[in-house]
Order: sequence, then C-alpha cells, then structure tokens
Amino acid sequence: MDKMNLQKTANEIRKHIVSSLHAAKCGHPGGSLSAADIITYLYYNEMNVDPANPDKMDRDRFVLSKGHVAPALYSALALKGFFPEEELLKLRKTGAMLQGHPDMKHTPGVDMSAGSLGQGVSVAVGMALSAKMSNEDYRVYTLLGDGEIQEGQVWEAAMFAGHRKLDNLVVIVDNNGLQIDGDIDNVCSPYPIADKFKAFNFHVITIDGHDFDAIDAAFNEARETKGMPTAIIAKTVKGKGVSFMENQASWHGAAPNDEQYEVAMADLEKVGEALCQK
Repeated sequence: MDKMNLQKTANEIRKHIVSSLHAAKCGHPGGSLSAADIITYLYYNEMNVDPANPDKMDRDRFVLSKGHVAPALYSALALKGFFPEEELLKLRKTGAMLQGHPDMKHTPGVDMSAGSLGQGVSVAVGMALSAKMSNEDYRVYTLLGDGEIQEGQVWEAAMFAGHRKLDNLVVIVDNNGLQIDGDIDNVCSPYPIADKFKAFNFHVITIDGHDFDAIDAAFNEARETKGMPTAIIAKTVKGKGVSFMENQASWHGAAPNDEQYEVAMADLEKVGEALCQK
C-alpha cells in the first residue's frame, strides 16, 4: 500500500477508535490514537497475515503488549477483514467478541491475550525463539508503551533477546511521552530509551511514528539487520488526530461524550478531506 493509502487507512482506523470508545462509554483513546499509524503499517505493509486463515503457521506474529490500546488493534483487524466492522461498536459489551484487552481465544487475528503491562514482550521473545528453534522464517513484532517500559520484566526479556541474537524480533515503543499519571519523565523516567536497548544488544532506530516514510525505512532496516533484535522508538503524539485529546494525559483512559464525539469525528473528517485533495 502506498503512503497516501496508508494515511487514509490510518485515519479510518482513528475514526473507528473514537466511534467504538464512544459506544462503549469507556476505554483508552490516547494511546490507541498515537499507535494507529504504526499498527496500520504493520497490518497493511509489513506483516504476512491472512484474514481468511488467521492461524496459518507461517504467519508473522504481533503481540500488543500495551493491551489497553486494543481499540487500535481491533480497528485494524476489522478493516483488514478478520471480523465484521459492526463488532467494533460492541466494544466492552458483555458477551461481545471485543473486550477491553485482546483475547486470543475469542478474537480472530489476535496472537496473544494481553493486559498486564510488561508481559507482552516476554511472550514475543518466546515466539521469536520458537521460530529460530523450529527453523521457521516468520517474524515477531510487539508494541509497548513508554510508560510500560518502567516494568522490570521488559528488561529481563530484552536481555534474553539480545543474548540469543533474535533478529526476527522487532520491539516497537510508542513514545508519546505520557502515561495515566502524567509525563513519563516525571512519573519514573525511562530515558534515555534508545541507550537502554542498545545496552541489551538491540539495533535501535528512532523515528517519527506518524511519518510513513520513516516507518517504512525503519521496518526495512529491521529486516536487513542480522544477529540482533531491533527496537524502533517511535516518537508519537498521544491522542493524535483529535484536537482536544492531543498531548493530554487526561485522555489516557476516558471515552468521549456525545459532544466530544462530534468534535473528534469532525477533526478526523477534515484530515480525510485534506488527504483526498492531495
């Protein structure tokens, strides 16, 4: 998919994120919106996945370690055809397919149930090691939050991945600078993030996580990197695309009311119109 269509798809994913959270009346818009471009690129340009056969053995794997931003993953999966888009408006409803955190047993296309922060990267490392031991060529991707990497388990997993030279593993950090309690550097600073991953024998790439040219170059570089895992530090804007949510920690975990929903959708419609005029 070319850059223009990636931008349009990411904008549609953002619309679905806002709509599903508005319908649910709860959830996590800030991080879902900041991660939308990365997730769009993964599912539309990078990963070998098939909606008609979501469990095929040679598929690439994706672990959403920051599981609370499931609305972004669900929206991408629905648009890709893994399940009907109507399911998105049932988010967090009792008995519905899509719950607040990904559930691999009930949602096609979800490779790992997630929710407890810091654990997803360990699972991704295990998947990557399994591929190496079985001589399989699938790749493994995991998305973490920058607040999430305050968890010690992340660095135990990173140490193991670097030691085992898991060059089929890509760790992406959604570095939007905010977590539920405020600025990450005030709560418990993980900086310098790049240097920490380098210390654990990762190849590190730092990019603008909303620039599809930069995203494309980073994932291509990761594919070409041999003998070590890759960490992509994606600088992003929390709440990206919605004027009143951008760079606001208060939108980490709050759903828009009716009035806010109308403003948010109008913001995203303007983005879509501008893309169509290019």
